[in-house]
Amino acid sequence: MENKLKVQIWSDIMCPYCYIGKRRIEGALELFEHKNAVEIEWKSFQLDPSFIASPEDNMADHLAEKYRKDRDWAQDMLDNMTQNAKNSGLDFHFEKAVMANSLNAHRLLHLAKKYNLANALEELLFKAYLTDGKNVNDLDTLKALGLEVGLNAETIDEVLYSDAYANEVQQDIAAAQSIGVQGVPFFVFDSKYAVSGAQHVETFVKTLEKVWEEGKFETKPTLLNTTDGDSCGIDGCD
Repeated sequence: MENKLKVQIWSDIMCPYCYIGKRRIEGALELFEHKNAVEIEWKSFQLDPSFIASPEDNMADHLAEKYRKDRDWAQDMLDNMTQNAKNSGLDFHFEKAVMANSLNAHRLLHLAKKYNLANALEELLFKAYLTDGKNVNDLDTLKALGLEVGLNAETIDEVLYSDAYANEVQQDIAAAQSIGVQGVPFFVFDSKYAVSGAQHVETFVKTLEKVWEEGKFETKPTLLNTTDGDSCGIDGCD
């Protein structure tokens, strides 16, 4: 193995547990002796590629309809996720969340990836959606976030007002499907071991240490037998 341990993370901006998973892998890296040798690569995933938002949409009603439950059940689910986020130092405000299709955000992330700015933009997109109540499918909002991480205004416009990087988004999704990803976040460590869901920090630390100690490269990741972590799939979050 080279002196770089790559961690690929399939994620969707619309997935609350992906933001929690981001915080937990970051927490694990702080405890990992070789953290400076770890490279994070963000991969696109869309929980609902066909989603079309309407002004009346809100998270609680959407969940209630999706699961055919009452609104109180849906609100309890959101409250649990909010508390889960708080335990990881995050502040979710689902009452402000603007539901949106995430394709344009993913396309912009691929531009950011070209300039090693994907991790910074991923953070701002999660915060915009889950904390600040911004519409992450609004092109002006996306441009402002891109500028904040240091992307060039003209280059941002060239991407957002075209279909640039749409194929790369689909390639990421196809790659996820080829290794059996059914929900996100989904972590692949050095193309060798896979961990599904927002696992606890300790689980990520153990996986990093295991991969580093073995120091071998394989072409197909093996899913580790970890306790099921919180994740979001095409049928919702659990």
